[in-house]
Amino acid sequence: MSHYLLCLGTIDDPAKAAKIARALVEQKLAACVNILPNIRSIYRWKGEICDDSEHLMFIKTTADLFHQLQIAVKELHPYEVPEIIALKIDQGLPEYLQWIDESTRS
Repeated sequence: MSHYLLCLGTIDDPAKAAKIARALVEQKLAACVNILPNIRSIYRWKGEICDDSEHLMFIKTTADLFHQLQIAVKELHPYEVPEIIALKIDQGLPEYLQWIDESTRS
């Protein structure tokens, strides 16, 4: 299993995205969170087709912290079922990956 993860999540408000990002970095659950504004999400929810403007969060962390990161996001996120998915980072600049380690909990 890869040690590093890129986690993705969406949210409806840039201030809420920033609040979650800051909390994750302050708690050392993430080294960095990039917020990509104004994406369009089309999805099915409770039998209805929804078409909403959202903001995408790119969260860099380690596999060891994923469970704690999920808990923190669920506590801070207003959605009933927030998007919290993770992709393995199989390769990266060694210095950058080392920075992720240094910036998150040991």
